[in-house]
Amino acid sequence: MDLTALESVIADAAEPDYRARQVWEWVARGAGSYAEMTNLSLALRERLASEVPISSLTLSRTARSRDGTEKALFETIDGRPVEAVLMRYRDGRRSVCLSSQSGCPLTCAFCATGRMSFGRNLSASEILDQALHFRREGEINHAVFMGMGEPMMNLDAVFAACERLPDAGVSGAHTTVSTVGWVPGIERMAREGPSVRLALSLHAAEDAVRSELMPVNERYPLAEVLESCRAWHAARRRKVFIEYLMLAGVNDRPEQAMALAAALTPSRAFKVNLIPYNPTGTGFEGSSREAIESFRAVLRREGVPATVRLTRGRDIDAACGQLAASVA
Repeated sequence: MDLTALESVIADAAEPDYRARQVWEWVARGAGSYAEMTNLSLALRERLASEVPISSLTLSRTARSRDGTEKALFETIDGRPVEAVLMRYRDGRRSVCLSSQSGCPLTCAFCATGRMSFGRNLSASEILDQALHFRREGEINHAVFMGMGEPMMNLDAVFAACERLPDAGVSGAHTTVSTVGWVPGIERMAREGPSVRLALSLHAAEDAVRSELMPVNERYPLAEVLESCRAWHAARRRKVFIEYLMLAGVNDRPEQAMALAAALTPSRAFKVNLIPYNPTGTGFEGSSREAIESFRAVLRREGVPATVRLTRGRDIDAACGQLAASVA
């Protein structure tokens, strides 16, 4: 829902300001139409229905994975594609993976989104409407900004969305903002904004390898990125999640695990999530299960907490790195 347009129509209708809050409360609880908002007058509901669409995004298609993961492809009012994902877990988590941009300008070598044409930053309402689409299907309780785009390049809208997500059921403690290492954004998150979690897409502990995978490393080298993450940890008192994509023959050797452990010293500021590679047509191959376990064993021996992420939605191109404005 375009919240700015909502407030404008409420004011133009000479309604009290709290009407906009009432509408938002209904939408955040999963209302799919103004007809459900029975504490508003019929005249106001009819006007809002004609002037402020319930969502700022148009749903194009959806797909559902064998594991219950659901992917939605949306279109903005100016025709930009946006994807979002709902991941369901046996422990009751219902986590939404949100996009902050249409496409991404940072062209990471392993990522399908990076091969798209970059569109633009999304508004706070367009980000929220991804989550609210799934909220209308049931409760949501976790959110990760790991969809299309680099959230740190659109922080005003990301902050605004994070501040409203608790109304839809997702607390700041269960909201994670991911970055490829955009240092100005990390530094800003240490100073201001809602209290949320931080994840860093690292993928290599050597600058040469990381630059091949992630061109942003030429602008913000690894040491500078990790220093900003340590400063965030000191300010926010929360661990930084290190996302590490396991690529066969590229970044999965035991000596590279040792280099990663050394880079993350002191390890109390970090926790590593090892991510099995999801095919994206970029020419990379995923590490074997044995290589991943060996890598994790080295990290743990060196005192670095490490887990292997459970892959969700791979069969519908909804897993990490696969979002590219298509629905299988």
